[in-house]
Amino acid sequence: MTKQSIDKTGMWVTTLCALHCLLLPVILPLLSMIGLSFIGEEILERVILGTSIILGMVALFIGMRQHMKAYPIALLLAGGVIYWHKDSLGEMGEPIIILLGASMIIAAHWVNLRLIRGNTAIADAVSE
Repeated sequence: MTKQSIDKTGMWVTTLCALHCLLLPVILPLLSMIGLSFIGEEILERVILGTSIILGMVALFIGMRQHMKAYPIALLLAGGVIYWHKDSLGEMGEPIIILLGASMIIAAHWVNLRLIRGNTAIADAVSE
């Protein structure tokens, strides 16, 4: 895998994780009728998010060796912590926390890609 494909994969995994969490309340009743209720289990959500964070750490450490900037890693970890605590504001606040955390993780990959490609003007604007 190339540096860019790891970041792109990380963005897709995070997006799928966010969609899973946001759409789950709507589709959970249907899933139980067809025997797929395990998709609603908390452990599956944690595994997907954990995979996203691990994949992100790999991509961002590879990128950091090239561009020597650590703030994409800080952005990824902050987004992961926020996302992990998606239940902290209750049922009404959960979608907001999911979107905030997922957006931060995706932004970390995006900034990393820009830094790798040498487009530091955009990436540096994020760090300010």
